[in-house]
Amino acid sequence: MALNFPSLVHAFLKSVRLLDRIGRDPSAASGTKVRNPVKTPGRAAKPSAPRSPSAGTGTAAAYPGDFHGTVTVRYAPHPDGAPDPGEVVWAWVPYEEDHGRGKDRPVLLIGHHGSHLLGLMLTSRDHDQDAHGSEDYVDIGTGAWDRQSRPSEAKLDRVLQINPDRIRREGAVLDRRRFELVAAALRRRHGWVQAP
Repeated sequence: MALNFPSLVHAFLKSVRLLDRIGRDPSAASGTKVRNPVKTPGRAAKPSAPRSPSAGTGTAAAYPGDFHGTVTVRYAPHPDGAPDPGEVVWAWVPYEEDHGRGKDRPVLLIGHHGSHLLGLMLTSRDHDQDAHGSEDYVDIGTGAWDRQSRPSEAKLDRVLQINPDRIRREGAVLDRRRFELVAAALRRRHGWVQAP
């Protein structure tokens, strides 16, 4: 029996579009709209994955820009399904030179600014040998946010503002000792206040 490759590709793409619609609206599978979905008490819904601007969702237009100011760094993770400072999450991070482009990355949440969470991008690239780059990074070691268990560093010189609805998933809670290393480095670098 010969396979019709174009038909298989068409069927695959149609299935992907249907699964994407179901992911955004579970009632799309049945064709009926759910008016008041039931929410589990005490548990916040996990936000869906943000799409890159090339996918047409306008993620870049919604980015308010990097944070420049003073904030209190606070360790406050809560196992309630909502993103909190002290947790590592995955979110769309715009490139520094072009907020219209970016990629999904792990981010250490460090505080709040208005309705946005503040976070630091994590990287698995080692900057300890860079001439000036090492003072822009703090080693935080390994964690569940990286499936390959690579050591990570938090990038201090760029503070991201993240809409909580744009967070794709939580990766882990960073222990307080490692969080305090990052907080101390941020206070030295930016003159921020220590939480009471």
